[in-house]
Amino acid sequence: MLLQNLYPLLLASLVGAAPTPVKIERRSTSVASIVPTIIPTSIPQALSLISKAYEAAPTNPAVFVPELISSGLILAGVDENTIGGPTDAAASSNNINLRSPAKPVYPQKEAGDAPYSVTENALRSAIYIPSSFTYGKKPPIILVPGTGNFGYVTYQYNYIPLLAGTPYADAVWLNIPGALLGDAQVNAEYVAYAINYISGISSYNNVSVMAWSQGNLDAQWAFKYWPSTRKITSDLISFSPDFHGTIIADVTVIGTPQDPADLQQSYDANFITTLRSNGGDSAYVPTTTIYSGTDEIVQPQQGVIASAYLKNAHGAGVTNNYLQGICPGRPAGGVYTHEGLLYNPIAYALAIDALTHAGPGMTSRINLAVQCQLLVTPGLTLLDVEGTESCVVNSAINGEVYEPKVTKEPPIMAYAA
Repeated sequence: MLLQNLYPLLLASLVGAAPTPVKIERRSTSVASIVPTIIPTSIPQALSLISKAYEAAPTNPAVFVPELISSGLILAGVDENTIGGPTDAAASSNNINLRSPAKPVYPQKEAGDAPYSVTENALRSAIYIPSSFTYGKKPPIILVPGTGNFGYVTYQYNYIPLLAGTPYADAVWLNIPGALLGDAQVNAEYVAYAINYISGISSYNNVSVMAWSQGNLDAQWAFKYWPSTRKITSDLISFSPDFHGTIIADVTVIGTPQDPADLQQSYDANFITTLRSNGGDSAYVPTTTIYSGTDEIVQPQQGVIASAYLKNAHGAGVTNNYLQGICPGRPAGGVYTHEGLLYNPIAYALAIDALTHAGPGMTSRINLAVQCQLLVTPGLTLLDVEGTESCVVNSAINGEVYEPKVTKEPPIMAYAA
């Protein structure tokens, strides 16, 4: 497992500045020399160690991640499937997808859609379509990753296996070049294209979108500026979204070169302000937001003030699901991190409820007496928990190597200005 220079990687992976940033202190000890002192042998032990790591630094990813490493919670091989060259074909951004929709979806599917700045070949190549994909015989779902990850990295230890073989979701995923560290407006183009393309090669059936972290911002931007995507999207399932950015910032690196998408996710970023204007703070499609108050990356994430919270001005339907409010004092409502929602049992139950009913997921249809007593989604193992937690280190590695760094946000695209 490559851990050289991991400390500066953690700084590079933070998600931007804020009007009142949470100060993050630097550590003098490099994490390059960190050796795990514990090897967890059970899921309860692993979650206890994650909780302790979070409590040691609840708003400081640069401290939290080294704690994960020292607790033996990060898998070997975390340096694989990075920008430098994915080792798994399923993490590639250079896929050959020869099928074309009967009606073109590029350069514009419908009047009113924003123009693309990325070529169709690049947009299509970022979509990984497994050999098991049924092209509309089952409802398609597009998995969108978070900042610093390719889709396969985000979902390989959770929703790719969880959805495999189900009758209600046929998964493809996006491996967006640059691992979502570049301009979020460009990242959103990949989401918009994928929605129209996958529907077009799936007998024009509706698709659903599942997104984690920044992937939700990209999806919401796509729905806002490519309105053709709205009518063919049945659900947006949002894990740990930052629709209002985050107030967590490393004040010691503000003004120094950073990854574009990090700057765009600060609480008062131009990108965030533009997205939320003119109805962008409301759901455009049936949306299920799921968020945790113990998110080490995105804050605030509590109740109605949460960054994840969306309004329903368009009448599309939205449920905002605050994890600790659903299962207060019970196992499933404990300490779940930004990435931990990907294995949380309540998040899973809400996702499946959304996929199997019209409209967003609703807790009223879930047996909370049972689900709130679980620690992780049934079917996932200790390896899956550790693999999911490893997403944050993979993100840090990509955050360090991504180029070019910038000191200012990318300008707002002309179509949105």
